[in-house]
Amino acid sequence: MTECVFCRIAQHDLNAKIVDEDGDFIAFHDAHPVAPVHLLVIPKRHVASFAEWTGVDPDVAGRWLLRARDLAASCGFAGAGYRVVINTGAEGGQTVAHLHLHLLAGRALLWPPG
Repeated sequence: MTECVFCRIAQHDLNAKIVDEDGDFIAFHDAHPVAPVHLLVIPKRHVASFAEWTGVDPDVAGRWLLRARDLAASCGFAGAGYRVVINTGAEGGQTVAHLHLHLLAGRALLWPPG
């Protein structure tokens, strides 16, 4: 998937400000942040969206979410609070066709916005 920007980041073919990485996942700063802290956590294996992440081992899915939780703690904002968002499909706000979660923090993230 050399045309996928997130695959290229995962393969270290594109520069990104990487904050965490293991054999399955990589986390980096979003290029277009919507909060003071805006990290993306992606699987290194290409999956287009959350809806298409079928046949995944539940342990792998759990590790993905726990990685986001652990990043929040290691970055120092777990106590103040943070938001984890998974956009799926065009109407769900997904703009890159590679499964990813947004880890947002650093200000009050009220819902609904406004």
